[in-house]
Amino acid sequence: MSQVKLAVIYYSATGTNYQLAQWAAEGGQQAGAETKVLKVKELAPAENIAQNPAWQAHIEATKDVPQVSLNDLEWADAIIFSMPTRYGNLPAQLKEFLDSTGGLWSQGKLANKVVSGMTSAQNPHGGQESTLLALYNTMYHWGAIVAAPGYTDAVLFAAGGNPYGTSVAVDREGMKTDVREAVIHQAQRTVTVAGWVKQGLNA
Repeated sequence: MSQVKLAVIYYSATGTNYQLAQWAAEGGQQAGAETKVLKVKELAPAENIAQNPAWQAHIEATKDVPQVSLNDLEWADAIIFSMPTRYGNLPAQLKEFLDSTGGLWSQGKLANKVVSGMTSAQNPHGGQESTLLALYNTMYHWGAIVAAPGYTDAVLFAAGGNPYGTSVAVDREGMKTDVREAVIHQAQRTVTVAGWVKQGLNA
């Protein structure tokens, strides 16, 4: 069987979800996947970004990270999304990208993709679970296979125990919980499930 292809697609304003994406890529590579880390297009006006030094610094620090395209979705066997919560929902930047996938969806090219999601918010009850569920609503319409971490490893409890996907609370000091191992486990699980699906489709 050919190598599983993993796309880690993120939106990050100040760097948290970029870090989660990097850890997910690490886990995917450990599981044997060919891995890409890709960002979604920023939609906020430049003048708004410039008013937040951390946001501006992150934009500059990640200017060389490739921007995701529809071709990347078609390429991938597995996809991990990472994004901050916005009022318990997806950030507009990721939603705009997902809304552009209708052509692939209508051709059946998103069916059987194995997907998983991660998120962050300012506090543990800031909409983390509902953000992941909102993401998965779109995935169900794709006909994708959601590989949520559930409680498949003890590292998930230490990371806050969100069964829908790794989530982390973040303040000005940074992440309040060490979630690296949970992200790596989630990525490895996603790649493993994608391998099963790929093997079954090619049998």
